[in-house]
Amino acid sequence: MQYRNLTQEEISVLSQNGCTAEDWNNIKVSPAFSAENIFRVCFSGEVRLGSFNKSFTLAGGIRRHSGIWDATLHNVSVGDDCCIRSVREYIANYDIADGVLIDNVGKMFTEGESSFGNGVKVSVLNETGGREVTIHDTLSSHEAYMIAMYRHRPVFVEKMNAIVDSYVRSVRSSRGSVGRNASICGTAEIRNVRIGEAAEIDGASLLVNGSVNSSADAPVKIGQSVICEDFIISGNSSVTEAASLTRCFVGQACRFGHGYSASDSLFFCNCQGENGEACAIFAGPYTVTHHKSTLLIAGMFSFMNAGSGSNQSNHMYKLGPIHQGTLERGAKTSSDSYILWPARVGAFSLVMGRHVTHSDTTNLPFSYLIEKGETSYLAPGVNLRSVGTIRDAKKWPKRDGRSGAEKFDLINYNLLSPFTIQKMIKGVQTLENLKHASGELSDVYSFHSVKITNSALKRGLELYRIAIDKFMGNSLISRIQEEDGSLNPLNEAQLQARLRPDTPIGSGEWVDISGLIAPKSEIAALMNGIEREEITSLGEMQAAFRTMADNYYKYEWTWAFQHIQQIYGINPSKMTKEDAIRLIETWKKAVVSLDQMVYEDARKEFNLAAKTGFGADGDKEQKESDFEQVRGDFESNDFVRSVLDHIKSKTELGEKAINSLLS
Repeated sequence: MQYRNLTQEEISVLSQNGCTAEDWNNIKVSPAFSAENIFRVCFSGEVRLGSFNKSFTLAGGIRRHSGIWDATLHNVSVGDDCCIRSVREYIANYDIADGVLIDNVGKMFTEGESSFGNGVKVSVLNETGGREVTIHDTLSSHEAYMIAMYRHRPVFVEKMNAIVDSYVRSVRSSRGSVGRNASICGTAEIRNVRIGEAAEIDGASLLVNGSVNSSADAPVKIGQSVICEDFIISGNSSVTEAASLTRCFVGQACRFGHGYSASDSLFFCNCQGENGEACAIFAGPYTVTHHKSTLLIAGMFSFMNAGSGSNQSNHMYKLGPIHQGTLERGAKTSSDSYILWPARVGAFSLVMGRHVTHSDTTNLPFSYLIEKGETSYLAPGVNLRSVGTIRDAKKWPKRDGRSGAEKFDLINYNLLSPFTIQKMIKGVQTLENLKHASGELSDVYSFHSVKITNSALKRGLELYRIAIDKFMGNSLISRIQEEDGSLNPLNEAQLQARLRPDTPIGSGEWVDISGLIAPKSEIAALMNGIEREEITSLGEMQAAFRTMADNYYKYEWTWAFQHIQQIYGINPSKMTKEDAIRLIETWKKAVVSLDQMVYEDARKEFNLAAKTGFGADGDKEQKESDFEQVRGDFESNDFVRSVLDHIKSKTELGEKAINSLLS
């Protein structure tokens, strides 16, 4: 924009309106500027002012004309149609874009050069340091995972930090900024904070050294009594109701409130925190904690729900808080659970009670870890038949609150994937080895500081084998389907051609790097590229993650193709139509069997015990009627009906697949 000097007439009007200036010549204005709506303002330093023609409508219907009232501005530029009122101290070194509302603030300033939270080192997982992650505006859970967890590759960490440092330098400035149509009201102090477009800051106590990465299509809200220091808050997120964050990264569409406090922690997309505390945690996507008595500390989580009173300790010996633990994706904790780190809990497992034995159940996923008489017992695989597990898998995609154009965390929601199935295959081997070593008649087996009863071991073997059959059948049918999902007749040569993998990538071990499920070889290739400086920017790295996500199903089939012979003794490159039909029949049986288990588990929510507390002042008949009015009846429940529909649709799909091979 072209600016001009004030006219003598405008200076006269400003003076009559109670305005003062160190030097009127240092105030430049837009061609359409009018002094009519500027009262009692003290100007100093270089000031740029736009025009003030529009009005604001506040909550309750109050209208206020744009302009500046009762403020001190030092080295500030103000865009068109802003409304700045009641600045109790001053605004200094800020560029304020068009349409901004600033009302009843204490002081707002940038001091020295700042990167606005970019470049802050967060001592995640280990409070004493060693796994620091440097936060920046576009940090993804996958990048953070690699930097925090792959310390055995120091050259990679060094090169990765150099890439991040380059970005940090690019955003350094001695001036803060407020984006178009942002609103800042009732806030005591804002220091060295960059505020994005359409942000709403209402009643915050203190914001220091951070970025509020709001945009018109992904606005950020910061509410009453919030304190944030050394932070980055990403689009669609809200931090309200006296939440306190220190040295934290908040990913896209996160929610924090009700006095939640966190320090030295990373929270990625769709996390929620209320009432409790966090210290040095790596909260991958969909980590949720709602309870006042819950402390999460020095742990890595994702797709996790922490029960009331959940707690961990990282002081095993006397060298300080140096221990850490992992709850792999989908793990949950029940009320009053406790884990003494170090420990590792397998994916989609449930932790109940107190555990101090440092167990590692990574290769026994979908389990219950239960305390009985101060001893940790494991029930392998039982969460595969849990209605809660299936409900969680359905709700996560629906609860993705990200609306912006770019999503930094690339999420794979699959319960069954090469990542979990490879663990089940190892789990079957582990359980078979335990049975062989200790005898089939043993009452209890010992494994990695946990106990497994004989009946639990047998049930775990059965459930893992059913889940493996389901996954392998899913992959096979997906492969022989057309792109539109139809199933056309195939002869044997066509079948074998269809089953031939598109790529060699995916045949080995798979990893979950905080939401992104990918072949370990591809993660290694990415790190090699960064070490050799073939990848030198954050954008190139994010593109590599995107390629992995986009090619997931191609990679998945390569893995399944490799394992068909190992599991079923069938060479997939020479698979006959009879072999394929046999695998599909096995898949149908597995799908129906698991769904029937889930169906029976859901029925427990409608039994007599579940109705305790209903019909408080009536007899059994009134209790059942009250229950049905509140919860509905079993057969008409939406989830129950979806399970029955799933059984029907998958049975029909299996029949169509078989018929396409019989034609």
